[in-house]
Amino acid sequence: MHGFRQYNTTLIWERQHETVAIEPWGRDSLRVRASVNGDIHDPVVNVLLPAEATEVQITLGEDEATLVNGNITAQVSAVGGIRFLNTQSGAEILAEKKPFHSSRIPARFFKSKHSDLHHLEARFCAYSDERLYGLGQHQHGLLDQKGATIDLIQRNSEVSIPFLFSSRGYGFLWHNPAIGRVELGTNETRWVAEATPQLDYWITVGDSPAEIMERYADATGHAPEFPDWATGFWQSKLRYRNQDELLSVAREYKRRGLPLSVIVIDFFHWSLQGDWRFDPQAWPDPAAMVQELKELGIELMVSIWPTVNPLSENFATMLERGLLLRTERGIPFLMSFQDNRPEGQIGVYYYDSSNPEARDFIWEQVNEHYYQLGIKTWWLDACEPEMFPLDPDNVRFHIGNGQAVANAYPLLHERGFYEHIKEAGAPAVVNLCRSGWAGSQRYASAIWSGDINSTFETLQAQIRAGLNMALSGIPWWTTDIGGFYGADINSAYFRELVVRWFQYGVFCPLFRLHGYRMESESAEQMLDSGAENEAWSFGDEAYGIITDLLFLRERLRPYINEQMRIAHEKGLPPMRPLFFDFPEDAACAAIEDQFLFGSDLLVAPVLFEGARSREVYLPAGTTWTDAWSGESYAGGQRITAAAPLERIPVYLRADAQLPIRNA
Repeated sequence: MHGFRQYNTTLIWERQHETVAIEPWGRDSLRVRASVNGDIHDPVVNVLLPAEATEVQITLGEDEATLVNGNITAQVSAVGGIRFLNTQSGAEILAEKKPFHSSRIPARFFKSKHSDLHHLEARFCAYSDERLYGLGQHQHGLLDQKGATIDLIQRNSEVSIPFLFSSRGYGFLWHNPAIGRVELGTNETRWVAEATPQLDYWITVGDSPAEIMERYADATGHAPEFPDWATGFWQSKLRYRNQDELLSVAREYKRRGLPLSVIVIDFFHWSLQGDWRFDPQAWPDPAAMVQELKELGIELMVSIWPTVNPLSENFATMLERGLLLRTERGIPFLMSFQDNRPEGQIGVYYYDSSNPEARDFIWEQVNEHYYQLGIKTWWLDACEPEMFPLDPDNVRFHIGNGQAVANAYPLLHERGFYEHIKEAGAPAVVNLCRSGWAGSQRYASAIWSGDINSTFETLQAQIRAGLNMALSGIPWWTTDIGGFYGADINSAYFRELVVRWFQYGVFCPLFRLHGYRMESESAEQMLDSGAENEAWSFGDEAYGIITDLLFLRERLRPYINEQMRIAHEKGLPPMRPLFFDFPEDAACAAIEDQFLFGSDLLVAPVLFEGARSREVYLPAGTTWTDAWSGESYAGGQRITAAAPLERIPVYLRADAQLPIRNA
């Protein structure tokens, strides 16, 4: 075939072995697929939900064809070039970049690798007025990522979610789990997949940021309802070594009258990685422990790793049944790490989350040794999965070579836990995950920012990282309050940092303390538990402030629960940049160190050591009230806010009444 044709509601263009299919996929949204392998097919990892039927207009001409789906129009030239227009205004929102000459690299470039896999590049025009957000979580310290190159690969603290949110009024999902990158250059935007059978992306338009995020949630799945208990305070550290130690901390919170919703058992509580059971020497009666915590009103979260030690009781069975990731060449294991036994470093394997049978197998172990004890929520750590060396083309998954599919590992891991927990009858699910991919939100995945450093510079980067995660469709997000690595709990620097981080954490979707605290540079390695990391661990002054913050979070929980309900129903993130609610105020686009928490709270974290005031921009179009002093200000201005150590600048929108101050 050659040229244009229509098949039902799909516009098809064919030429010289390439087939392009453009079809409606939800309100004001289109899906584009292209292949040089013959037929277009469904991908091995498909996160796009079946779309509701929409009214479509397709026009075929000699030199051009168009497809109109609501407010988005795709225009295809005779040589296959694609432009996307706003149907109402006719304005171009995005277009493939035309090569200057027929001998130059085309906008869709397929280079054969092996079998039906290709190195793929897709080039689009760059626009000087465009700001680009989303793409998951990265530690580069940028909110607007225009000009950056972003690797599309999962790493500890780097979460690859290939959804791009544009200030030009569109959202773009690179629907491809392959390893690659996106180059957000000033001359072009280039998406690269190192190994893939076809091109596949989804694009939507909206009249507001909220509409774009709602369309994306409709396409990839809404987050489930968030359980009320999870909006409280979570206590965690690396690590509680045994049952007595953990229970003593929980009891101490209650003795002091401090609110506590969740306490976490971190890694090395197991017998061996891959046994997925408590070490009976350290945890002799976990059922009694769970029961006591429930009587105290505390949920227990337990860390589950996807790693398998060759000495574990399940290794031989998993190897025989083909439930493990394997290497294409060389040594068979994927990471060298220590374990709970004294043999030191050992090569560990990963279970294969892309294999449904493997997902069933790991749940069978977790169900028997944890769920049946009353544990209903999980910390899915190290689920990138973390590998040394990071060489995905040497990893063979059930569904293909790692270079083509590896970015979907955390999504499939989360899917397995979510589906099995729901099948077991749990009313609500929250799993804390170190990684994710497009669609992770629909599997009850709360993602945190990984193993980051305990510095003010790192705190500054988390503000941007969290906002970009919000614009990647992940409404449930958090950090390790205080950071993970390098903290001396007795230093004045860290005590100031942890107070400022606690103040920020109150206004994150999840409010969670964690970290590997060191008393000195000579602290033991992670088999030890490090220094203390509880609310009272950082000196009297910090403790007084942190106590007030714990109760502030308690007062805000009804408001936070409402924001989580909105996230579930509408796909709107609780935590978002100022421009999200104030797109008409151009000044908001430049503000990267403040955010909105729901529609009624403006939060301005203190991000520099020694700072006792900071500049705050108040968006135009409404009034703002200082939540501490009660003083009101007209929007559209910058003010200097007082920020003594015990205070984070917070402002209430218009007539909002929220219990910031303790009456």
